Amino acid sequence: MFFRNLTLFRFPTTLDLSTLESLLGEHPLKPVGALELSSRGFVSPFGREGEAYSHRIGEAVWLTVGGEDRLLPSSVVNDMLAKRLADVEEKQGRRPGSRMRKQMKDDLVHELLPRAFVRPSRTDALLDLAHGVCAVDTSSRKAGEAVVSEIRNALGSFPALPLNAEVAPRNVLTGWIAGDPLPEGLSLGEECELKDPAEHGAVVKCQRQELQSDEITKHLESGKQVTRLALTLDDHVSFVLGEDLVVRKFKLLDGAVDQLESTDREDLRAELDARFALMAAEFSRLFTVLEGALKLSRADA
Repeated sequence: MFFRNLTLFRFPTTLDLSTLESLLGEHPLKPVGALELSSRGFVSPFGREGEAYSHRIGEAVWLTVGGEDRLLPSSVVNDMLAKRLADVEEKQGRRPGSRMRKQMKDDLVHELLPRAFVRPSRTDALLDLAHGVCAVDTSSRKAGEAVVSEIRNALGSFPALPLNAEVAPRNVLTGWIAGDPLPEGLSLGEECELKDPAEHGAVVKCQRQELQSDEITKHLESGKQVTRLALTLDDHVSFVLGEDLVVRKFKLLDGAVDQLESTDREDLRAELDARFALMAAEFSRLFTVLEGALKLSRADA
């Protein structure tokens, strides 16, 4: 269990979450109904064998939003609808009007939904209580906001807002490649994305590339700016930071994972517990660095 992407939201560190577990338990995932397209609710982070709806280690809380979605492709509905419309037209000698077509489509969806396959899903989130940060395991802002909305619905109030920087992130990322000193512990990776700030300007994506090279320098001299940048923190964590402040390709490296391999654990729950503890600690260190470098706004102000 390691998050792969981090979409971040800020909430006040003074927020009282002492009743979090009981409130989440009042909003569990329910099986999607026969005539429903989807269902959302909280599940145990430890999977079907777990009972608790959250798991806390120190100042880190792990929770999971589960989902069930009925798969009813529009192409299937439209194909069957076209056949039924053709039958009606043949029998009545005229094509049904828009109101009748809409009613026929609605009836068809209700007929097909109970037979549609159900796809389960889960989205994990980490609440860093010390920093007042909710990190959702997704690179999609929409999916991240959906998880925050579920938490807000369960708690009644959850004043979490998308992360905001008081400096332009692309200026900071561009400066790091151009030679500005990086924060202590950070080093450049081998991946970046550069964009011409002009409307419809050129976009250059580099992978497995020495970033402080003549080739990259020429792009910077032509006016391009860095919008995504691969970085490493203390040989423990590698990630790609975007100007949208989403952390992508989050990965714990051998320097961090070695700590897991040096400890014996007899069951899966203990293994997941150890992995979450390690990930939460590394995220906390990373956020501390990014908070100072990007002057990230606090929700307490």
